[in-house]
Amino acid sequence: QAQLVESGGGLAQGGGSLSLSCAASGRTFSNYAMGWFRQAPGKERSFIAAIGRSSGSTSYADSVKGRFTISRDITKNTVYLQMDNLKAEDTAVYYCAARYYYSSTDWNDYDYWGQGTQVTVSS
Repeated sequence: QAQLVESGGGLAQGGGSLSLSCAASGRTFSNYAMGWFRQAPGKERSFIAAIGRSSGSTSYADSVKGRFTISRDITKNTVYLQMDNLKAEDTAVYYCAARYYYSSTDWNDYDYWGQGTQVTVSS
């Protein structure tokens, strides 16, 4: 019943920007931390960013610090990922996830996952 749906992926040029959204439904996620992960072909799923359930605290992978920004609108049950200064290495399927109460950088800790949205960045 609970569902996360990503949107906003697509093709961007190097140095360009994309904005991803993750809309949650089926339940309120006000008590859940939210995260973004990505997976490129032949590579492991990796942590990108996370945001706390209420404090607004955020964390980022070193590879995206200063370029990506995670935010959320709890009243709308939506989390966002603003991606600026994109690089070819950012090409991957991007997933949003929800983890009850506590934030985490470990994908194994998350309870709900979206289906992913493809982001492709040309050099």
